[in-house]
Amino acid sequence: MRLLIAGWQGQVARALVEAAPACPEVRACAVGRAALDICEARSIERALSDINPTLVINSAAYTAVDQAETEVERAYALNRDGARLLAEASARRDIPIIHLSTDYVYGGHKRDAYVEDDPTDPVTVYGQSKLEGEDAVRAANPKHVILRTAWVFSPSGRNFVKTMLSCAAENERISVVNDQHGSPTYAPHLVDAILDIARKLSVAKDGEAHGEAHGEAPWGVYHATGAGTATWCEMAQEVFRCSAKLGGPTAIVDPIASTDYPTPAQRPANSRLDCSKLERVFGIKLPAWQVGVAQCVERLVKG
Repeated sequence: MRLLIAGWQGQVARALVEAAPACPEVRACAVGRAALDICEARSIERALSDINPTLVINSAAYTAVDQAETEVERAYALNRDGARLLAEASARRDIPIIHLSTDYVYGGHKRDAYVEDDPTDPVTVYGQSKLEGEDAVRAANPKHVILRTAWVFSPSGRNFVKTMLSCAAENERISVVNDQHGSPTYAPHLVDAILDIARKLSVAKDGEAHGEAHGEAPWGVYHATGAGTATWCEMAQEVFRCSAKLGGPTAIVDPIASTDYPTPAQRPANSRLDCSKLERVFGIKLPAWQVGVAQCVERLVKG
């Protein structure tokens, strides 16, 4: 199984490359913009010809949520137009695509966890551009799996866990928002799910794949996050609890309201995603988010 991974600098792409050697049946090739610019059709065709993948994973995205409010064209160019070009090129070669999306396609106004069929209502440029990217992928390639995830963290890249540990190294107390609820997701756990989905899609025959036995086609939209939910404040407290056990940096966490920490882009108050469809169709359930935090903190603290 040959995987072409777009967006090699992202947390998920890096975790995919790291996990691939443990899977002898998988050859993962993550390529950056120099080798694969998803906003350029010729670049996409060249990469597909060179690698000849059996499946494409699109983790390339414009993820600077606040900057997207002013860099609107850049956000749409990558999150919508680039996603469409990659899906179209994959479809011409009859290659399935796994496309990563986000909880930001929802406005956060629902009281319970969101399910895949809930109405989308993004309140940010980032969220709207990712939603239109989903629509573009869905229209361009019928063999698609769109994975909405949230609050991704890992030992690499920029993320909440690394930020908390860095802040604790210099501050005894840290104020963290306590009225936004979500589903933290450890990138390596998400990668395990992606690779499992990829294996099951690779056995597809005549447009059918794993999941048909349950009465559902596998193609479509799924939520994929760490099990359980938390606020940013609760997640920070867990980070420091794990860090303290390892002799790493810790800080006292003071809960604050979102209004006390204004940002250019509004964050959804509720980013909780119901992942039962992923478990029902593919038999996949990600570990609890606390497990991911413990593993991530251990890697960061121990180096």
